[in-house]
Amino acid sequence: MHRSPAQHETESTSPSPSPSPPFDPPAARRLRAGLGMGVEHVAYGMRSSYGLPYVTPDLVTAWEGRVVAPTGPELTALAGVLWCSVGDLLGEPRTLREHRLARGLAPDDVAHRTGLDPVAYLRMEESGRWRGTERQTAALVGLFDLSPRGLVAVMDREDELAGLLRQAVEARRRASVRPLAKLLPVDRGLLENALGALHTAYRNAGAAGPAFLDHLVEHFWSAVAATEQAR
Repeated sequence: MHRSPAQHETESTSPSPSPSPPFDPPAARRLRAGLGMGVEHVAYGMRSSYGLPYVTPDLVTAWEGRVVAPTGPELTALAGVLWCSVGDLLGEPRTLREHRLARGLAPDDVAHRTGLDPVAYLRMEESGRWRGTERQTAALVGLFDLSPRGLVAVMDREDELAGLLRQAVEARRRASVRPLAKLLPVDRGLLENALGALHTAYRNAGAAGPAFLDHLVEHFWSAVAATEQAR
């Protein structure tokens, strides 16, 4: 079997195993069915063409049944057998590695296109936190087409965002604007309007206030989206 457009990642040795990417089982089943393949055909292709001798039909079934998720190398091989890109088999990417896999890029590709040393980039990917300069971050946003929410996630600053938002809705809304503006690549006027909407929603939540705070980050991004649409 020939290789599909999904190429193997550039071989890079990392000191510790990476977590599994966000696999989308329904997408895998849909693609397999579209090719008229059974799980036994997928397993055979992964064994014979991608050097994964342990892959059995039962393992493919387990992936599709959400029992276990494929690792990065297994996902790449699965994409090859199903003649699709790795991104076609992923759910919503959140981490640097997930965004990279979704776009079929090797670590060296991302490093080169963001102006980073490959080893430095891999360290960021393994730590789960982007630490590039402002210029490198702008290149990453363009490369991965990151939304403000996606950028906060790859920078691993969601807890910081949650803390600032809690301060904003509970007491110091105006004092929170400046640190939030530094953290988020969001227009300041839009940010102030979204915080105002969030503060009002929290005050009107009444007894449901604690539950509102539990999902404060999600409420904030919804407020940002609603403010953008209202403009």
